[in-house]
Amino acid sequence: MTDEQADSAFRFEGNWREFAPIAFTNLLLMIVTLGIYRFWATTRERRYLWDRTRFIGAPLEWTGTGKELLIGFVLVLILLGLPLFALQFVAQGLMLRGEIGSAIALILTAYAALLYLYGLARYRTLRYRLSRTFWHGIRGGSDDQGWGYAGTALWKTAVGAFILGVFIPWSMTSLWNDRWNRLSFGSHRFEASANWRPIIGRFLLFYLLPIVGCVGGIGVVAGSMAGGGGPTPAAFGAIIIGAIVGYAVMGLIAIVYYAAFLREAIGSLRLNQIGFAFTARTTDWIKLILGHIGLIVITLGIGLIFIGYRNWSFFIRHLEATGEVDLATLTQSTTEEPRQGEGLLDAFDVGAF
Repeated sequence: MTDEQADSAFRFEGNWREFAPIAFTNLLLMIVTLGIYRFWATTRERRYLWDRTRFIGAPLEWTGTGKELLIGFVLVLILLGLPLFALQFVAQGLMLRGEIGSAIALILTAYAALLYLYGLARYRTLRYRLSRTFWHGIRGGSDDQGWGYAGTALWKTAVGAFILGVFIPWSMTSLWNDRWNRLSFGSHRFEASANWRPIIGRFLLFYLLPIVGCVGGIGVVAGSMAGGGGPTPAAFGAIIIGAIVGYAVMGLIAIVYYAAFLREAIGSLRLNQIGFAFTARTTDWIKLILGHIGLIVITLGIGLIFIGYRNWSFFIRHLEATGEVDLATLTQSTTEEPRQGEGLLDAFDVGAF
């Protein structure tokens, strides 16, 4: 542990040697059970990671169970999977009968429903995880079921996509605030006030790069044709190489933007007298991603079982908190505890932690 970690309110005291037996046992049991054990595997991993995470010297505790995650997943398969499966046949039948307009309307309605459910999944998963996370015997949660948030997420996501996605930073920060302002830990409510303006410049690089690439490509082709004849093989080669470099740079810009977004979003978060900050910058994210790739390549894919561990330790190492915690005023949450796990988010295959 570094001196910087020792001075931080958050500390992660785990190591990969301790985690390895858990990860390999989980992998073996998932293979034997054809993947069914993964719900209990997630629970075992979280119990270890939470237990090795300290906030002001006291460990976190994960109290969720594999059964809760399994029940949530099965319910979603029944309530969401079967209707969507039937919807495909209905849409195909309408098209075969020439009712193209009705089929398109049905597909658009289904797409809107999926966006609504995705928003509901993000909120309810966060609510569930807070309700199963304890510190000093205190847990988080919310009595808000998330139906209103899902509707808000639907229209804000749609607005964010207008004009080729220019409003996405506004949508992301606004929805971050909407989620956290509905949640609490113990007797205190979270307050979030993330602002899209500090990060819009980085996001607009997405639009500058394609324009520059198109202008450059046109310039290369025009230059090769200046002496008469068609574009030369060298010009086509330059365009292909330029396209590959462009995609790589787009990925880098995405990292730059996401790093700035998380710093702004987490930096806006407060819980009573506690303020939070996230210090990871673009270079830190690049090192993490390259480390993931190297680990997976060197281990021929087996290293995937350590990705969750690496992500969690990275997050905690860069998470900071300032202010004071008065345990006398931090009483137990009276919010409702969800009975099922993360079925919706699991169905959308979004993140293990």
